[in-house]
Amino acid sequence: MIKHLGGRKLGVTGSHRKALLQNMATSLFLHEKVVTTIAKAKELRGFAEKIITEAKHGKHQQVRRSIHNKVVFKKLFEVLAPRYQNRPGGYTQVLRVGVRSGDNAEQGLIRLVQ
Repeated sequence: MIKHLGGRKLGVTGSHRKALLQNMATSLFLHEKVVTTIAKAKELRGFAEKIITEAKHGKHQQVRRSIHNKVVFKKLFEVLAPRYQNRPGGYTQVLRVGVRSGDNAEQGLIRLVQ
C-alpha cells in the first residue's frame, strides 16, 4: 500500500532538494518575498515556517543547521522572531502570479505576512 509520505521531489535528488530549500529560505528571509514555481513555493512554505518557529523558541543551533548566512541568521532572531512572537503559525503566504514565458510554468509569489 502506497502512503505518499513526505513532500514533493521537485525533479532533483535529496541533497539538491535540501540545498534548494535552504537557499530559497535564505532569500525569503533576506528579501521577505520570492517568485518561484507554485510547487517550490508550497514546499518552501513548510520549511520556512519551521525555521521561524525554531527562532521564536530561541533554538539557535537548529536554525544554524538550516540557515548558513550570518546576516539572515541575525535578522531571524532580531527582526522576524519578535515580529511573529504572538502569532501561532502561518507566517508565509503563497500567491499565484501567472505563468513564466519561457516554459509556461505557473509562477507564485511566496512572502512573509505582516
